[in-house]
Order: sequence, then structure tokens, then C-alpha cells
Amino acid sequence: MTPNIVRIGHSIFYVADLAASKHFYVDLLGLNILHETPDALYLRGVEDREWSLKLELSREAGVRQMGYKVASDADLNALARFASEQGLPQRWETETDRPRMLRMQDPFGFPVAFYFQSVKYPWLLQRYDLHPGPAPQRIDHCNVFCPRVDAATRWHLKHLGYRMSEYSEDDQGRIWASWIQRKGNVHDLAFTNGAGPRLHHLAYWMPDSARIFQLCDILAGAHMESHIERGPGRHGISNAFYLYLRDPDGHRIETYTSDYLTVDPDFEPIRWDIHDPRRQQLWGGLAPKSWFLEGSRVEAFDGGWVEQEDTALQGLPAYVR
Repeated sequence: MTPNIVRIGHSIFYVADLAASKHFYVDLLGLNILHETPDALYLRGVEDREWSLKLELSREAGVRQMGYKVASDADLNALARFASEQGLPQRWETETDRPRMLRMQDPFGFPVAFYFQSVKYPWLLQRYDLHPGPAPQRIDHCNVFCPRVDAATRWHLKHLGYRMSEYSEDDQGRIWASWIQRKGNVHDLAFTNGAGPRLHHLAYWMPDSARIFQLCDILAGAHMESHIERGPGRHGISNAFYLYLRDPDGHRIETYTSDYLTVDPDFEPIRWDIHDPRRQQLWGGLAPKSWFLEGSRVEAFDGGWVEQEDTALQGLPAYVR
């Protein structure tokens, strides 16, 4: 039985200064507070009916986990059996609003959690009077640095039922990056070649490009334009209009809109040549080196940080991959 993963559900970030993070994510970016404690913030977009980002106070910044929603408790049990068969570290955990959550470390070192039960709250989608700033609509995807993109992609397609939307490939048929999904748009998860495991970015869907421009103006008005790392622009891969930000701890956040549906069962993945610069930026121009080299470290199953493995692929400088 292949477990029925529905979509990406959340991420948990460790942050060193909760007040600074609150100012960035709530006052400027416009996420909404669902729960607040002295040591944590639980945030959501206006369409999210449950929290989609937890910011947890810690001495060191990093990523605790990426969380995925499944279709039933039976799917959770199937994932637990699968993890045992694969010899993957696993345990049952609880979290605010989520009484039963399966945590595991996947074969490539990424900390992931799966859950079905979650307390639901009224959405704020049509409470326009409460929309602060650009008002991100919903969590959309995460992108990770992985030195074994081809193997990680094939494992997720075979065992977890992901479907590929787009990929970049070299002349030898090696996959350098992949975009895979469960919810029917371009991706819930993307693998990017590079030293890892690390999180490249977490993305929130925006209602339109005007909100992204508004966010740029808000950051500039607050004299926080240095938090804009890349964009606004349009990707060739995914066709998405984007803006990349760095939060006070260096975690990368993408605001994202205008991709497309991939729900047809006969959808054919789109191939990009690794040498085609339009895959990164449809309008031309390269991203800054930081976008290719810097990411958030991820937590090991028993604490501490997962040791990073460098990429073995050759042929292009790391900063243009």
C-alpha cells in the first residue's frame, strides 16, 4: 500500500530571536498568529485552516522538520510499517493541534513528519478586514539541497507516490533538480543539487503578483530591503512569479504565484537542459551566489544537526547549478 500523502502541511523553524521573527513574519510578511507562547509562534496564511509554520525559540537556528498531511490514520500506520521495513529511524510524537504525528529521518537525512488529525480553525480568506500587509494565502512547497537528487527523486516517486512535474538534466541523463508533487500543482517538494541535506526554502502561495510587489514596498519602507535576496521575477521552471526573502535567522522564504495544474494522470514531466539559463529566470539573468550555496541546516533524529554531504556532480560551477 502506497501511503496517500495529500500535500505539504507545515515546517518548523528554530529561531534565535522570537521577537525579531515575529516582526518579520507577522508585521511585514503578513502571516497570521494562530497560537503564541513565550517560546513559540504558530502561524498560517489566510487560506490555511491549521498552522503551517511554527517558529520555535532556540539557541541555534535550523529546521526541525518538514511536515506532510496524509489522507487517514491508516496511511499513518502504513508509513510506520514502511519506515520499519526500510530501517528508517521513526517515533510517534504530538504537537499543538496534532495529537498523532509520525516523525522519521528519510534515507537522505531529511527530518520529516506525517500527520492526519489536526484541529481546524475558520479560515481568514474572506476576512479582508483582517488581512495584514500582503497576506500570504497558503503554504505551497519546500525546496531542499540534496547531493543525490536522482536517487532521492526516484525514491519518493516509487515509495511515496509523488509525481514529477519538471526536472533539469545534463547531456549524460543525470538529473540535477526535480519538482515533485502530490496536491496537483507544480510541487510540494523540490530537490536541488548541492551540499546537504539542507532546506533551501519554504514557499507561500500569494494571491497575485501585485501582493509580491506590495511586499517589496513594505520591506523598503521599513528599511529592511536587505532581506530581499532575489526577485521579483519569473521562473522558467514552474512559470511561477517569485520573490525570495531571508528572515532574521537566514531561513529563506519564497512568495510564489502563477504556476499551473498537474492533475491530469497522463501529465508528462517537462525536461529542462541544465545549460538553459531560462530555467532559473525566464527573463534572463542569474541569481546571486547565495541562492545556490546557502541553506538552513536540518535536525538529526536524535538531536544536533545532520552532517552535510557535498555534491559529487561535476561539470558546472556550484553557483550556477
